[in-house]
Amino acid sequence: MRTARRYLAREIYRSCTVVLLALLGLFTFFALVDDLDNLGDKFTLPALLYMQALALPTRLYDLLPIGLLIGAILALAGLAQRNELVILRVSGVSGLRLLGMLWVITIPVMIGATVLSEWVTPAAEIRSGEANLLFRGKAGGARLESGYWFKEPTPGGGSRTINILTLKANGEVEGITLYEFRQDLELATLSKAERGHFVDGNLVLENVTENTIAPDAVQALSDARTPQGPVNRVVTQPQRVLNTTLTAERLLARVLTPERMSLATLLDYIEYLDHNNLQADRQIVAVWRKIMYPFTLLIMITIAAPVAFMQTRRGGVGAKVFIGILLGVAFFMVNQLALNVGMLTRWPPWVTAVVPNMIALLLALAALSVMEYRHLLSRLVSQRWPWRRSTI
Repeated sequence: MRTARRYLAREIYRSCTVVLLALLGLFTFFALVDDLDNLGDKFTLPALLYMQALALPTRLYDLLPIGLLIGAILALAGLAQRNELVILRVSGVSGLRLLGMLWVITIPVMIGATVLSEWVTPAAEIRSGEANLLFRGKAGGARLESGYWFKEPTPGGGSRTINILTLKANGEVEGITLYEFRQDLELATLSKAERGHFVDGNLVLENVTENTIAPDAVQALSDARTPQGPVNRVVTQPQRVLNTTLTAERLLARVLTPERMSLATLLDYIEYLDHNNLQADRQIVAVWRKIMYPFTLLIMITIAAPVAFMQTRRGGVGAKVFIGILLGVAFFMVNQLALNVGMLTRWPPWVTAVVPNMIALLLALAALSVMEYRHLLSRLVSQRWPWRRSTI
């Protein structure tokens, strides 16, 4: 069985590699053609090629389930046409055992997908965001034209809003503006810093200009009277240590869309949003999407498994392969749509992530069981309705 499993793995891996390379080349070509109109003095052809190279890990992550499905169906159809699967079945391999072999073959793909999701894709997305700002000057991720915005409470019961113009991949920041408010939401301090970096959980600001507004300034101006002291006091200092809930990882998380973050970064960012009473529904849905992603690969290989049982003597192999691919692609699209619909309709995230996968898995197992025991089912149908010819 080890020899048979290795042979199946070699055929499926080779077929999936060819399909993925074809899909990656096709989508990359379309993206290149679409971006050719944006070429200019700053956004040159090498810059375009560099950005498309950075997009390859994300594109591979998105296309992996479809590539695995199409590659597995084509490989199994080829084995069935050459009667190699018939030999395997005659040797005593049942349908469930063959499915178990396919699941074992999928485990390395799941591990590779996890590595791609947790390390390669986030790093490539960060580089791509920086390159997009450098070459195109466009805002990407959660960045506005004014930069990135964060909100957090202060120890005195007030709040603080932080505006950062530029984030760097190493966690350093540039162009920082702090708006610190009292409990009554009156502006207490406005500070600007040229750059900053994180040290031991604190944000160290450099070249800081701090404007402190007197507590009675608003009341004095509203009463149209001369305040007793200065309304505003400006202080410059070379360095200021700011105790904040932000970290370098949470800053870099803002560059990525939730689906492109690593799971550890995503969970940490959800904790930060909950601590600051900010909405985290999209991030929670992204967590379930990432958790279910490896199981989606198992479902794709399960959908491809019934191809191993099709009867090639009757012909119509191409039509059966096309139907299998169509069903798998339809499931993948419905699965992605269900997560977004669930977020809009406020369904529990685990329901929208788990239920479509479980339904598809049960349907694929049912189809596999029908094809495995079709002769037994044919006899049962003939005994119950002897005047009808079974179509199973």
